Amino acid sequence: MQKVKSPTALFFPGQGSQKVGMGKVLCEESAEARAVFEEADDALGFALSTMCFSGDEAQLALTANTQPAILTTSIATLRALEARADLSVGLAMGHSLGEFSALVAAEALRFGDAVKLVRLRGEAMQHAVEPGVGAMAAIIGAQLDELEAACAEISDAEVVAPANENGGGQTVVAGHAGAVTRLVAAAKERRWRAIPLKVSAPFHCSLMAPAAARLAAALDDVEVSAMRFPVVSNVEAEPNQDESRVKALLVEQVTHRVRWEASVRKALHMGITDAYEIGHGNVLRGLVKRITKDINVTSLSSTADFDVLDVPA
Repeated sequence: MQKVKSPTALFFPGQGSQKVGMGKVLCEESAEARAVFEEADDALGFALSTMCFSGDEAQLALTANTQPAILTTSIATLRALEARADLSVGLAMGHSLGEFSALVAAEALRFGDAVKLVRLRGEAMQHAVEPGVGAMAAIIGAQLDELEAACAEISDAEVVAPANENGGGQTVVAGHAGAVTRLVAAAKERRWRAIPLKVSAPFHCSLMAPAAARLAAALDDVEVSAMRFPVVSNVEAEPNQDESRVKALLVEQVTHRVRWEASVRKALHMGITDAYEIGHGNVLRGLVKRITKDINVTSLSSTADFDVLDVPA
């Protein structure tokens, strides 16, 4: 087994990194990855593997399907990697949904529990508001305090607030559709770039309170175990290794912003200079590059990618 340099961090992607075909080649080449997809199929009661490998793009893009699909692909990649390399992990973190993957990696959550939780989470977030009620937009070029002030100014008793602090001057806002539309107009007046996003619901804002309540109820029956290494939570952008806090942080995350930029800076402060993005795509590598050049992120989604691991002579 290869020994990779340490300490390293594991970064796990969230919604938006999905694509039909993800995990297929990995499962053809790795029995460990195949076992993860089989466990997901059994836990969910339908062939998530088929949906990922050769399904319909529109079906995979449905939030209730996307969330378990990304989690499963990430953990399948991790298991295949663990069979190949002896990882020494300093911490893990994930973007939104990816926090569940990080908690599975840290052994706080069992994979079978996590895949059912994110299936429910996706359904709950999708149905928290009626179609057309909410919206999201990416705002580029605004300082966070300026953006927060603009949200307060145009809200008019509706919800609009930062939802994802992605770094590099990009912040995603979420809330009522009318308020987000007004913010987009206000952003253009301030010479910020504003890009309305095609999403099915306004994630990570107070409109998601019904989804948070459903997730909290589901978590009541889930056991959280001692953590092998800390996981940086989206809500606090601080490392947590106290299993008793995991449930509350996951519930709070549904209605609170994803503090990705602050989380990356925390990892850097903790001495992390190398990280592996585990799962499909390289979205997180791109986000990290905008935040700092002092963390080298290697995206791993296939056994061929594992060949780039830094193995001491």
